[in-house]
Amino acid sequence: MGFRNMRRGAAALLTTTVLAAGAPAPAWAQEAVTGGEEAEVDARGHLGTREIVVTGRSLETEEENALPVQVLAGDELAHRREGGLGETLAGLPGVHLDNFGGGASRPVIRGQTVPRIEVLTDGANLFDVASVSPDHAITTDPLLLDAIEIQRGPAATRYGGNATNGAINLIDSKVPKVVPVGGLTGATEVRYRTGDEEKTVVGRVTAGIGQFALHAEGARRAADDYDVPDSYGSDKLRDSFAESTSYAFGASWITAKGYVGAAYSRIESEYGLPGHSHLNGVCHTHGLDLHCGAHGSWEDPFGSPDDHTAYIKLRSDRVDVRADYDDLLPGFSHTRARLSYTDYAHDEIDGALLFSRYTNEVWDGRLELTHKPVLGFTGVLGVQYTDGRFGGINVNDRHKPFPDGAYGFDGSPDYLTDNFGIFLSERRSFGSVDVEAAVRKDWRTVDVTVPPYRITLDAELQDLFAEWYGPDWRQILEREDVDAFRARNPAVKHDPFSASLAANWNIGRGYGLALSLGHTERAPSVRELYARGNNLATNSYELGLAVGNPILGEEGLSAEDILETTDAINLTLRKAGGPFEFEVGLFYQEVDDYVFARLIETETETGVPHDFLIYTAADARFAGIDGQLSYQLTPQSRVTVFGDYVDAKLKREDDNLPRIPPGRLGARYDLAAGPLSGDVEYYRTFEQDKVASYETPTAGYDMLNATLSYRMDLGGARAVELYARGSNLLNELAFVHTSFVKEQSPLRGRNVVIGMRHAF
Repeated sequence: MGFRNMRRGAAALLTTTVLAAGAPAPAWAQEAVTGGEEAEVDARGHLGTREIVVTGRSLETEEENALPVQVLAGDELAHRREGGLGETLAGLPGVHLDNFGGGASRPVIRGQTVPRIEVLTDGANLFDVASVSPDHAITTDPLLLDAIEIQRGPAATRYGGNATNGAINLIDSKVPKVVPVGGLTGATEVRYRTGDEEKTVVGRVTAGIGQFALHAEGARRAADDYDVPDSYGSDKLRDSFAESTSYAFGASWITAKGYVGAAYSRIESEYGLPGHSHLNGVCHTHGLDLHCGAHGSWEDPFGSPDDHTAYIKLRSDRVDVRADYDDLLPGFSHTRARLSYTDYAHDEIDGALLFSRYTNEVWDGRLELTHKPVLGFTGVLGVQYTDGRFGGINVNDRHKPFPDGAYGFDGSPDYLTDNFGIFLSERRSFGSVDVEAAVRKDWRTVDVTVPPYRITLDAELQDLFAEWYGPDWRQILEREDVDAFRARNPAVKHDPFSASLAANWNIGRGYGLALSLGHTERAPSVRELYARGNNLATNSYELGLAVGNPILGEEGLSAEDILETTDAINLTLRKAGGPFEFEVGLFYQEVDDYVFARLIETETETGVPHDFLIYTAADARFAGIDGQLSYQLTPQSRVTVFGDYVDAKLKREDDNLPRIPPGRLGARYDLAAGPLSGDVEYYRTFEQDKVASYETPTAGYDMLNATLSYRMDLGGARAVELYARGSNLLNELAFVHTSFVKEQSPLRGRNVVIGMRHAF
């Protein structure tokens, strides 16, 4: 794919940053505070020194959470960054990957991905359609993030039932929180990757004018199909290309008590769908029988050879208003507001045919008030309201015009979500024990709009219908079809409640023990409720909970009776400080009404297997362990051992849950010698043979990665870093069991990223 329009984008991106490189400014914006630094950071990231340092925490409260927060920041984030969030986080203890080529990847935390993980941007929900299908990208650009944190326990409870397995908070700088000392700060980065000829350029700049700060940032990335080992049958994964453009502009008014600011951001992306086939677009059901042959009114919506490139063209516009302010209201020490408007759309294209379009327009508002101590307790009271309009599921024939001589719906419905939530978290220290509790209650309604109705009958047929139905035949036909549509797509209401309690015992000498108990209720997602058709990305025909589900019907249940309920216990033991450090977590979850897609049959009539899946609910259990241990060999070197394991099963059925990650064990050696630093990392992902009825076992694989960097300080807080990172250096053919399309989307083969970062 080459640079395409990359040169023009790069020129525009770097003009303001490179020309300003001579100005004195704070340090590189992604350098994280470590335990050895003396700078003190207040609740909004202000420093007692003249430096601006991003800590990698959302800083939502003025105190530490009772449970540890897993953070990826600084040089480690800069070196690990990929085009997608899942690829960037993969390899952290407890975090695996659900991948779909080079354009879409989702993180899997303790065996679960979205919608059981909530993705946030600086404490506000990130609205896209990644939870609807694995080929849909999460709308963030890791190249523009300062840090990524994974929250669990009470910190995640405040974000509702979708944070069952945690909340991933993306820390960025698009809304400035401080005025840069010296008036200007910024950074640039360029990099090249061998495995897919990726070419990337990144730039960011923040300028201060009195009490105001202005920020601009952007990134451009273009990559061809990526290399895979020859044993796959080809040295390239066809249609794994990906390119993206991201930029944002923000401004803030900043005082000694806080800030109020806003930002506009846009993400554009185009990426291929490896292994995509449209042959099963003809598949339909007769009762509980899946049929993939054309007959009668059931026909192939494509009618063309299945050798075209299929790809997604994505666009997301977002406006954020953020505010953090101290002592704004009597009795409250801090006020935080997060308002956002998201306008998302992506087209799914096969050759020259636009066969589907997904949209998501969401207004969201969140207000948090931190009250002053009452009987030793401090806490946050908050409310959130979300109004969303989503569309696109069950459509694979958007390219086909409404036919002549027909009557019916012309278009697809929208799914309207109205959600109001209130939450409260409280914490208090009892000597060496910190206790934190959180509760949240939501009221959610999902309604379905009726598509426009159209009649294109010729005069002869119109006369015939008038003879059958009378002069009001048009109204009668439309009323009958609308009534049937509403019966198949009923409005659904859920009122989930979540609560958690955590205690952190600071034992002493750096040791700590944290215990968390959680009760989480998750309402089914729009796809889990209303799926009724083919998902060509996963080669499946899906039937949701609310659209005449025969399994629920046999049990006398409706979709409103299904509320996924998880009772969980988490135990974390850690030690910080000294040459030996560790953090190990154990977890156990009992889940009632776990929503999953049950296999009914697999149809192979077209030559491409197509699964008939019906969403249902069953009781499940999850248990596992993850963590890492490290030892400081010398002042310059450290060795770390890390790993994770998840065991999951359906409790009362003779089957396993699908796409559960296998166990993993690895080690890493880090070395820092003056300006030179590096690491070597090896881990083994084991075989997964505990599979669901429609899965196959996935072989294990070895992964070897290494990083080498050289940093040159230029004075005046300016620096240049040269780095190289190699991944999959053994060139292993690796399939990830967590992927819906593991066999058509193996991991990248051997590749090396070479880059240069410049801070000023």
